[in-house]
Amino acid sequence: GRAALSGIKDITVEAALTAILDMEDSVSAVDAEDKARIYSNICGVMRGTLEAPFVKDGKSFVRRPNQDIWFRDEKGDAKSLPGRSVALVRNVGHHMFTDMVLCDGRTVPEGFVDCLVTTAAALQDLRGTGLVVNSRLGSVYIVKPKMHGPREVALTSVIFGRAEEFFGLRRNTVKMGIMDEERRTSVNLRECIRAASSRVFFINTGFLDRTGDEIHTCMLAGPVVRKADMKKEPWIKAYEDSNVDIGLHSNFQGRAQIGKGMWAKPDSMLAMLEAKIAEPMAGASTAWVPSPLAAALHSIHYHRVEVPQRQMQLAMRPAASVNLILEPPLLKLKLDAHDIEEELRESAQAILGYVVRWVDLGIGCSKVPDLQNVGLMEDRATLRISSQLLANWLHHGLITEEQIRETFLEMAKVVDQQNIRDRAYRPMASNPDDNIAFQAALKLVLAGKRTPNGYTEYTLHDARRRAKNAFSSRL
Repeated sequence: GRAALSGIKDITVEAALTAILDMEDSVSAVDAEDKARIYSNICGVMRGTLEAPFVKDGKSFVRRPNQDIWFRDEKGDAKSLPGRSVALVRNVGHHMFTDMVLCDGRTVPEGFVDCLVTTAAALQDLRGTGLVVNSRLGSVYIVKPKMHGPREVALTSVIFGRAEEFFGLRRNTVKMGIMDEERRTSVNLRECIRAASSRVFFINTGFLDRTGDEIHTCMLAGPVVRKADMKKEPWIKAYEDSNVDIGLHSNFQGRAQIGKGMWAKPDSMLAMLEAKIAEPMAGASTAWVPSPLAAALHSIHYHRVEVPQRQMQLAMRPAASVNLILEPPLLKLKLDAHDIEEELRESAQAILGYVVRWVDLGIGCSKVPDLQNVGLMEDRATLRISSQLLANWLHHGLITEEQIRETFLEMAKVVDQQNIRDRAYRPMASNPDDNIAFQAALKLVLAGKRTPNGYTEYTLHDARRRAKNAFSSRL
């Protein structure tokens, strides 16, 4: 600071104002034991007691919640800023059921349990008995994914109301974040917001899951375009614009978040810094990033773009066309054999690279190297896209089952080599017929047309349970 005319020697960037604690796509939780760990972590965050020891460069560290930051303003008065992001908790969707709680011997909706436990975990925050403060306005923030239209949003609101009654909380204490990632929600988003008008605190485009849903919806209409070409299709721009349009016309500006999707290249921060400014320019007041470093860099975009002013400009444009949202992303020109083979190999490698770590190691979100050994963030949403695209091409004859099996076996060898330094890794290529992860990856494609909404959870959960049982029986 001695050389700077301003005397400033350091700048602290307030990065992620909100952060999502995930129970869904980025975790592998298939039974009561797994969910208990997640619930324990959520409780620890809300109490302010969660700690995570780790070693870096030979030194031991412990991560724990930051305390608030105190300083004096220009008048000498003491002021403080929150030292932590506001924690939002993403529960699972309505399609998931669990046996961690049974009702008359039957499984129950997992999201019901998630809601109760999330609300219970937040009680110490609401009552002021924790070591830190999460919500400064006495709310519980739950993000709900994979809802299909306003009726499912209304169901979520009823569940939240029952949780409030159970714990004796004020009506609408539990707020709802709506993930706009299924087609029926996208084209009915205004009605979805109306169904949760007293609770909604954010809407968010999840273009990864939304793309998987789009492919599954168009499964019988014709072969779809390649993954790399999907963002060029008219439906996806109309979908992104419509989400912002409806949020602004629903009076979200200054009151609720309008969010955009994930940056999937965690090692490409310069590219993110150059590209992700497009999201606040598109009207977003928040967006998903893969790391704390990415959050700090992305915060710079909100200094460069005056989002409220930009939103006022966008509110004057004509609303995005619903007809464009409904336009299927089908191939216009026939692909040559090389393009088909390239897409098949890339998708097979991505599917295997993610599934083997999910099933064998219980890792729900991985940085999976692609065929060029570039690390890409993979979760169930990206898996949904790859598996549904291959299932679509299989149905329409662009590829055959024999090609799929041969390519998956070839890519299993590649993935095995990419993970050769991981001592916990169990190779697939040496015995693919009996390898649970390999067979699960194949099933995601071969049975993808019949899988409800193209969801990967059912196959992954079954495989992970069998892998856990097989591994424990050998101990």
